[in-house]
Amino acid sequence: MVTQEIWSSEPVNGWPKKHVIDLSSYPDRRKGAPTTPLITIAMTKILAGVLEKNNLPGAIFTAFCGGADIGQAIALDTRIPLVSFTGSTKVGLMVQQHVNARFGKCLLELSGNNAIIVMDDADIQLAVRSVLFAAVGTAGQRCTTCRRLLLHESIYQTFLDQLIEVYKQVRLGDPLESGTLLGPLHTSASREAFLKGIQTIRSQGGKILYGGSAIESEGNFVQPTIVEISSSAPVVREELFGPVLYVMKFQTLKEAIEINNSVSQGLSSSIFTRRPDIIFKWIGPHGSDCGIVNVNIPTNGAEIGGAFGGEKATGGGREAGSDSWKQYMRRATWQVP
Repeated sequence: MVTQEIWSSEPVNGWPKKHVIDLSSYPDRRKGAPTTPLITIAMTKILAGVLEKNNLPGAIFTAFCGGADIGQAIALDTRIPLVSFTGSTKVGLMVQQHVNARFGKCLLELSGNNAIIVMDDADIQLAVRSVLFAAVGTAGQRCTTCRRLLLHESIYQTFLDQLIEVYKQVRLGDPLESGTLLGPLHTSASREAFLKGIQTIRSQGGKILYGGSAIESEGNFVQPTIVEISSSAPVVREELFGPVLYVMKFQTLKEAIEINNSVSQGLSSSIFTRRPDIIFKWIGPHGSDCGIVNVNIPTNGAEIGGAFGGEKATGGGREAGSDSWKQYMRRATWQVP
């Protein structure tokens, strides 16, 4: 946010005699995903209506529909002091390089490879429901989706048996219908990426415990999938954007934290335990290295209002929360003798 104070003996464009206005966000330029242009248009109309009801020009919020060419133009445009990008790590790195080359500011919200750790003293029923919500909700197409499940060896099989049982009860179909938990993947390309991912998983020693197939029907539906695999398998370190959950076993808290921190992404994480000493270790400097560190709740759904964002290859940006406004401002130190 670049601000300027307006002083006048008379109101300026309806502003009071003295008022601080945001210049960098006048207008605010946005580009939605190229596969969801109708949502981009609908959100623009909603926001324009809110602005106009508050006696502000609707054009403050300006949206574009299109592909990478528009995104590149935004990244290169020196008139845009800050570019906020949400997407893959690969594309985010290119955006950052373009923006940094012109000394602009960049706020990145990139890939997630989020883990839930379940300790031997955890509330199993609570953890099972949480994992189901985090791994299957939104068909696994959420940056905070749980993609890795770390189970203490003493509860490993008990937990897996209960988790597979609730997976069997997942209803697939139209997300707008009551009772549907799992809708389709976003595009046919997403469906193909899922099938290719399953092939890679099998080639790297992964064992499909549940699901693993696409559903032959109208729409891009796939089965919610549970995979038993080593934490060292290369595919585990990548983000497969779908309802695929990697399950692995650990013996100690130290081992679990090391597995959690072993991937390049660092968005969200969670641990299920009743022990305060474990909780304080988990949230402390030698615990999770993610931007979001949860206890006894899923990796997704509870971040609203918090400083949302992650570390490492997730980009380091923060949206929402008490500090997010600082990234949209230009700070100046004033000295007036």
